[in-house]
Amino acid sequence: MKTNVNLKTYNSFGFPAVAKYFVEINDIQQLEALITTDIFKQEKHLILSGGNNVLFQSAVFDGLVIFINTQGVEILREDEKEVVVRAKAGEDWPDFVRFSVGNGWHGLENLAHIPGKVGAAPVQNIGAYGMELKDSFLQCKAMNLATGETKVFSKEDCRFGYRESIFKSELKGQFVITSVDFLLKKNAPLHLDYGNIKAYLEQNGIEAPTLQQLHDAICAIRDAKLPDVKQIGSAGSFFKNPVIEAVKFEVIQKDYPNIPHYDEPNGKVKVPAGWLIEQSGWKGWRDEHVGVYDKQALVLVHYGGGKGLDIVELARKIQDSVVAKFGIRISPEVNFV
Repeated sequence: MKTNVNLKTYNSFGFPAVAKYFVEINDIQQLEALITTDIFKQEKHLILSGGNNVLFQSAVFDGLVIFINTQGVEILREDEKEVVVRAKAGEDWPDFVRFSVGNGWHGLENLAHIPGKVGAAPVQNIGAYGMELKDSFLQCKAMNLATGETKVFSKEDCRFGYRESIFKSELKGQFVITSVDFLLKKNAPLHLDYGNIKAYLEQNGIEAPTLQQLHDAICAIRDAKLPDVKQIGSAGSFFKNPVIEAVKFEVIQKDYPNIPHYDEPNGKVKVPAGWLIEQSGWKGWRDEHVGVYDKQALVLVHYGGGKGLDIVELARKIQDSVVAKFGIRISPEVNFV
């Protein structure tokens, strides 16, 4: 265990928050031992995975940061149609997707190139390009931090929602995911209808994409619109896409006939938050330290030298302006600490 550790390299925004205590977990036994210590029992704690969806609001985290870095991937079951794969929580998510696609396993390809770790993926129910983690999720193992016992959570137990799960709500801070099992298919239709996937494929002369070509296309699309966090700090998409009532959408559509949207199964309509932010005049805005990325208005960025509260204030101003223009309140998907 270390003290006074700078978390700048442990969060993709690059804010130099300092952890009072810091410990890296490389195996389950270390975690079991940690929760019996006085420091764990006496201090507040934060489970940190890839740090790609975290905003440190303060320069100091007055407690214990637990960095999950467990590694390992194994095949639990396989037949001619499908495979069940288990990945430990500390595995890099883009690497795991690349591994799955390389083996010809369908189910994660549209989630390519999302920065983070496997263990954090169910917490957020990450999603992109018409796919969500829950679509291929089978179950996960998680340790109860109060008792040290390991519990298996089924898909139903996790109560997945749009960028939500039970680990982000009722059980927040009570469990730490140690491994995730995925049910992947050996053959399945590719999801090409979301966003600008088809346009990219057409521009590159790909008429019947393979699984690998779809994966690579999504990586290229993301690279074109998202900053490299090694150069510019960000947490990727900062806000959730709001889902609104169809009646409200129709009112907005009268003034904005070309508003992009996606019909939801419940009769509601999902509107891209990035479009709302851009229409409200924020795309490319910046001050000395923070701003809105000029290639994707959904991304708030840290250019260096700033504080977490700078992003908090910018987010609030953006939310207020979108409410004023469209009557829609957009909500952050980033976790504020």
